[in-house]
Formats: sequence, structure tokens, C-alpha cells
Amino acid sequence: MEPRESWAALAAGGVAGVFVDLILFPLDTVKTRLQSPQGFRKAGGFRGIYAGVPSTAIGSFPNAAAFFITYENVKSLLHHNSSPYLTPVTHMVAASFGEVVACLIRVPSEVVKQRAQVSPSVGTFRILSHTLYHEGIQGLYRGYKSTVLREIPFSLVQFPLWEFLKDLWSWKQGHVLDSWQSAVCGAFAGGFAAAVTTPLDVAKTRIMLAKAGSTTASGNVLAALGGIWRTQGLSGLFAGVVPRMTAISLGGFIFLGTYEKTRQLLL
Repeated sequence: MEPRESWAALAAGGVAGVFVDLILFPLDTVKTRLQSPQGFRKAGGFRGIYAGVPSTAIGSFPNAAAFFITYENVKSLLHHNSSPYLTPVTHMVAASFGEVVACLIRVPSEVVKQRAQVSPSVGTFRILSHTLYHEGIQGLYRGYKSTVLREIPFSLVQFPLWEFLKDLWSWKQGHVLDSWQSAVCGAFAGGFAAAVTTPLDVAKTRIMLAKAGSTTASGNVLAALGGIWRTQGLSGLFAGVVPRMTAISLGGFIFLGTYEKTRQLLL
């Protein structure tokens, strides 16, 4: 991949990330509060819907940029050595690498954001300093494994499906898609991936919000899923599925559409 293409992927990914995270932040807050152990009302209800937005504003650009520059470079590298039949596998591997790298930036931002979302009366900076004082740097990375375990299956579904839908639509109409068409494919792919990975998202939220030293805070995803199943059943595992699907469908449209358009402009 040429340096110019790498810089375009980095810039386009960053711009797309900021757009989608800030526009859809209220839906993300609702989803987090529905998934929180104390329940929607006690976590704040519809009050302070933008609590935690500074953390997202700071983390969005580098997080999305890190994902896309990794995704595009790995995809470019693997395409040189693979047959067309292995294209979906190439997209899966590239997306997985992208998520592992991006989560190094995303998780600290997500920890602070989610704790602010369920404590709207407490400022973002105060939550950050409290986390560092009581848990250290590792407190900011609590839930890293569960986030990666959520994001990789999500990307394994979303990105091959997005690329497949783009190729299919492009073949049907006989020319390369416009950015809005790529965005529509992204919305379908994102919504479907969001639905099937919601239990992993619930587990990740519970781990990040758990009290320090508790069993859930240890980060065992299977134990977290088991606890949710025993206490709340299927409805608990799919808590927040509607706002999550809505946010990610809209997010897929804005994120992937903005990414494609910005990348085209830069190239």
C-alpha cells in the first residue's frame, strides 16, 4: 500500500469515527444504561444524555484512524498473496487485526465514557482521575479482552458482508458504487452484526461497570454471560439490542459512507 493511500485511510477513518460517535452518542448512552447492572432508571434514564461525551470526542479520531490504517494495510498485504476465493477471509483477518490495534485506544475511552454515562452527575475528568487513582492504568484497560472478543466477531460479520454487498451491487449496476450506496451496504451489514453480537456487548458493559475487586471485574466473559443468563435470561443477554442495532445501522451508514467519500476526496 502506497504512503498516500495509508494517509488517506488514516484521515478518512478518523473523520468518519468522529462524525458517527458524536452524532449517535445519545443512542449509545441509552444502550449503556439499559445494559447496566442497576437498570435504566437508576443509571440516569434520559437525564444527562451527553454524559461522557468528552471521552468520546478525544478518543474517536485516533481509534477509527488506527482501525482503518491497519485494516487497509493488512488487506492490501494479503490480497497480493491470495486467490479471489479467499477474499472474504482476507477481509476477516484484516478487520480482526484492525480491531486488536484500535482497542488499545478505544478501551480506555470506552471505560471512562461508560462510567460517566451511568453517573451523569459526575464529570468525565473526575471519573478518569478516580479510575487512575484507585485502579491505575490497568483500570482503564479493564474489559480489553471482552471488547476484543466483542469486536472481532462483529468485524468478522460486518466487513465481509459490507464488501460482499458492495461487490454485488456494483456488479448488478455495472459500475463502482457511489459513497451513499456504500453507506447503505454499511448500514445493513452493521445492523445485522450488531444484533448477533449483542450478548458480547452486554458482557463487556457489565465488566467495565463492575465494582473493582468483584468477580465480574476480573474480565471473564463466559462468567459474565453465565451470570446474566442466570439472573435475567435471554432478555438480559439482549438488553439494549434495539438502540444498539439502530445506532450501529445508522453508524454503519454514516461511518462507512463518510470513510469512502473522504478517502475518495483525498485520493
